[in-house]
Amino acid sequence: MPLPSTKPHPAPADPTAPKARIYAMLDTDGDGVASRHDYFVRIERTRQATGRDDDDPLVTAARTTGERAWAAMDANGDGVMTYPEYEAWVDADKFDTVCQYALGALFDLADADQDGTLDRTEFTTLRRALGNRADNADAAFAALDGDGDGRVSRQEYLASIRAYVTGDTSPMGDALY
Repeated sequence: MPLPSTKPHPAPADPTAPKARIYAMLDTDGDGVASRHDYFVRIERTRQATGRDDDDPLVTAARTTGERAWAAMDANGDGVMTYPEYEAWVDADKFDTVCQYALGALFDLADADQDGTLDRTEFTTLRRALGNRADNADAAFAALDGDGDGRVSRQEYLASIRAYVTGDTSPMGDALY
């Protein structure tokens, strides 16, 4: 399937704003638009980084939730989501009804022992696979591990991302992205 052609789009007014930072992470090839390929390469990178087989049920779940999320984000079906489209689309409701499931499925891929938490190694593996900065993995982990038990729960992880996306106080905001 040929890739859709895209026109240049203006950069976000504030590239450090939460939505702009997340969008930049979604644009895995850095061409200024988040394409279907960009979105699904994150799932593939996570699959590879965790050593899971293509037919692993968690990989299947990640791809299924990814398909649902992409269909919602690419409402016009052109295969790309520009920053203005993303900025207008994402909000608390979209996070609650779409994004949390896709992000949760990726979390589950990284949760090697399936205990609902990530240790520092699992967390760092997920961050790298998703394209987050590698130089601040320890700070991001510490921000999420509020009780200092060396684990980050799925709920803590998703709640912090939701808070960051929606403009609420997030314990990891700058550290995560």
